[in-house]
Amino acid sequence: MTIVVDYGLGNKGSVLNMLQKIGHPGRMTTAADEVRSAKRLILPGVGAFDHGMARLRDAGLEAPIKEAVANGAGLLGICLGAQMLFDGSEEGELPGLGLISGRVIKFKQPADGALRIPHMGWNVAVPRGDQPLFEGMDDSPRFYFVHSYHFAPTDEADVAATTVYGSTFASAVARGRVSGVQFHPEKSHRFGMALLTNYSKS
Repeated sequence: MTIVVDYGLGNKGSVLNMLQKIGHPGRMTTAADEVRSAKRLILPGVGAFDHGMARLRDAGLEAPIKEAVANGAGLLGICLGAQMLFDGSEEGELPGLGLISGRVIKFKQPADGALRIPHMGWNVAVPRGDQPLFEGMDDSPRFYFVHSYHFAPTDEADVAATTVYGSTFASAVARGRVSGVQFHPEKSHRFGMALLTNYSKS
């Protein structure tokens, strides 16, 4: 069973629908006790960093997520949910969950102003080394992105996949059983299904 954390933001229904498609049981919850005792969590999210962290804290779910991870639960952050795994973001002032060291930074516009921000649409995420989330995929799986900020992990060992948009950035991260993806697997058809299938086995 995978628990989808409901703090009022993100494509929660789409995530549950994708879990159903791959035949994996999932449940959405706002209950701290369910989150705290979960063996596997998904933290979705769409929107601004501070708004997301404020909603998570107001819902009383920040501490239960951290407790679940400390007890060995798996955690997959998606888009904003993945950004909130970090210490903080250039987009706001509130601290993040601090489960992966580093910050979230804005795409840097080149001098010619040619980079379209937000990064929106399909792009390739190239796995770095042997990454369980990408097991069984080819060398260039494609996923759907919508974002203006991206991960800047402190430790390069936490980078699970990279994507090129203007420059190369970390599009997936992993540290132990905590992982995050900047793209939306719930909108990414067969590659998204494959990634969530791999996560459901973790």
